[in-house]
Amino acid sequence: MIQWPDSVPIYLHRDLVDFRKAINGLAVMVSEEMALDVYHQALFVFCNKTRTQLKVLYWDSTGFVLWQKRLEKDRFKWPKKDPLAVVSISIEQWRWLLRGVDIAKLTPHQSLTFTEVA
Repeated sequence: MIQWPDSVPIYLHRDLVDFRKAINGLAVMVSEEMALDVYHQALFVFCNKTRTQLKVLYWDSTGFVLWQKRLEKDRFKWPKKDPLAVVSISIEQWRWLLRGVDIAKLTPHQSLTFTEVA
């Protein structure tokens, strides 16, 4: 599997997509539906209507790259209930999604910051 840097932003297109779309069609969706800069160093992730395939579009500074994964037996646990058209996830959530974990049901511990020791 391709390894992306831990700092790369990852955006899910929440609605399911017709996978006849290739680079140009997905790039237009990023720009128009997601209202994001398709030339930004980020991963833009799409899921097909049967939730058996993912496509990842990204700009590598020389051209667009389209990565695809197809499941043979199962379905991806795609977030449904978020009202936003774009869902931002962490690299850890991305790895969970690829492994079949329902990221919408996981709640990590709250991050805390302190300025003094009590």
